[in-house]
Amino acid sequence: MAQDILYFEDLQVGDSFAFGPLTVTRDEVIAFASEFDAQPFHLSDEAAAQTHFGTIPASGWHTTALFMKMFVAEMQKNPARQAASLGAMGVDELRWLRPVRPGDTLRGTNEVIDTKISKSRPEMGIVRNKVTIFNQHDEPVMTMIPIAMWRTRAGASAA
Repeated sequence: MAQDILYFEDLQVGDSFAFGPLTVTRDEVIAFASEFDAQPFHLSDEAAAQTHFGTIPASGWHTTALFMKMFVAEMQKNPARQAASLGAMGVDELRWLRPVRPGDTLRGTNEVIDTKISKSRPEMGIVRNKVTIFNQHDEPVMTMIPIAMWRTRAGASAA
């Protein structure tokens, strides 16, 4: 039986879900950094040893991309949630709290913290979430507040 679509109106402040896990590999850390953040401490242990990192860390942007990979995988498990998602407008308060290293296993939580109907586009609502990414020691490694757009029931019926 198909699930009903989860529209903007169905989302309530406090709603939450978990996603992940995903284990970070050394090859992925170096490949990402080589292409998108080629700072020496992301590319070699020798360079990292000369910094406060000590050993090679993943780029914070890589950690953010890994959040998206885990988040979308979770959304794909729930087509009712994904069907009403209309993308994002941006991110507030992105913080990388501690380094992510090869071998770390990440997981995340997502909690709705604010909802409002768009003033200029009433066929969509705006949802702010608090995302926290944890490592295998349950230490937070990243937090952020994505600002997402969700289809409203009125917007769905107008389409």
